[in-house]
Amino acid sequence: MEDIKQVAEITVSYRPAISHKPIIKSSLDSFTELKPFFEESTLYLQEQFVVMYLNRCNRVLGVYKLSQGGISGTVADIRLILGTALKVAATGIILCHSHPSGNLQPSYQDATLTKKIRPASDLMDIKLLDHIIVGNENNYLSMADEGLLYE
Repeated sequence: MEDIKQVAEITVSYRPAISHKPIIKSSLDSFTELKPFFEESTLYLQEQFVVMYLNRCNRVLGVYKLSQGGISGTVADIRLILGTALKVAATGIILCHSHPSGNLQPSYQDATLTKKIRPASDLMDIKLLDHIIVGNENNYLSMADEGLLYE
């Protein structure tokens, strides 16, 4: 019985203050909420990756600035994306990254990441709702709108 003192007790508490947070109904809503999380001063220089986490009603729980990389790429670690989703009890995620070149077409790497994260998130009942690519100005491409999310 003395060994029990060496083991930490874990308690879980969940009290999100989300009643004032927006509900996402379209890719434009997603883009509008995500755009401020991109570092404007380096948007056209370095690729950036952010993830939006949503509850069952598509209400935003929060946004995680995952990474900022180089001119032609950044790291998007699926374990960090989904680990964060589990910690905030998200049931939906929206991926979003920038293309400093302004080219909105998904790269091979973009498609590969999307194809890898979809079954991993499905396994945990977390829905991949969209993958948005931010270009220059107010241009964006929604992989869901373009039918590219489930290719």
